[in-house]
Amino acid sequence: MGMGSFTHRLVTGAMAALAATSALAADEPSRLDQVIARKVLNVCTTGDYRPFSYRPDGANDFVGIDIDLGRSLAKSLDAEAVFIQTKWSNLLADFKAKCDVAMSGISVTLPRQREVFFSEMYLVNGKAPIVRCDEVSKYQTTEAINQPSTRVVVNPGGTNEKFARANLAKAQIQLFPDNRVIWQEIAEGRADVMVAESVEVKLQQTLHPGLCAVNPDQPLQYGEMGFLLPRGDAVFKAYVDQWLHLTKASGEFDRIFNANMK
Repeated sequence: MGMGSFTHRLVTGAMAALAATSALAADEPSRLDQVIARKVLNVCTTGDYRPFSYRPDGANDFVGIDIDLGRSLAKSLDAEAVFIQTKWSNLLADFKAKCDVAMSGISVTLPRQREVFFSEMYLVNGKAPIVRCDEVSKYQTTEAINQPSTRVVVNPGGTNEKFARANLAKAQIQLFPDNRVIWQEIAEGRADVMVAESVEVKLQQTLHPGLCAVNPDQPLQYGEMGFLLPRGDAVFKAYVDQWLHLTKASGEFDRIFNANMK
């Protein structure tokens, strides 16, 4: 193939992609414009993942880092944040059907990226174990945890379960449905280990005397967190990314993060 022919194909392909994008944009306004018009930002969140999204039993409101960030994003759009509870196993389906954005301490993964856009990463947060404090030395590595005698407890449907299935297959994997109180399974001796995001296990060790995070600053697996956004909506993604940048640059992000780590 000659260079001219190759260049022609590149240009033709780019023009076709641009035309498809323009047609899509013409059929439906950006979610940015929709949110501004309705003055409501619908936010999917799980409510079971402290310090990012948490809703105690009987409470009307959610609390957490991503809840405060959701309100900040809505305010920047002169809109009200309305939080819609979902669960990890239904996260993508509920987001597509009901929400403008999902904010719940969501790990960036390639399978999710196939179906949605992610905002720019807002936190590096890899997987780290939490165990009873007198057993920290026993569970220093993935290999040490991945033993037939180890009882690994995990909440179903999210990246914690995926990590356990992929890396801890020799261990006894126990599913526990309520991520808000799953830590008691370890504290009360019914399980030995949970592997979750390092920020989460750092907080949980302060909330549960007797439990200790294992090397949370040197996680077992690298991870990033971002917000789910509608696939193909580059206009809305650009706005959210710019809002996030300014939130970090102004110090608002750090204030929200630190307030929810107490």
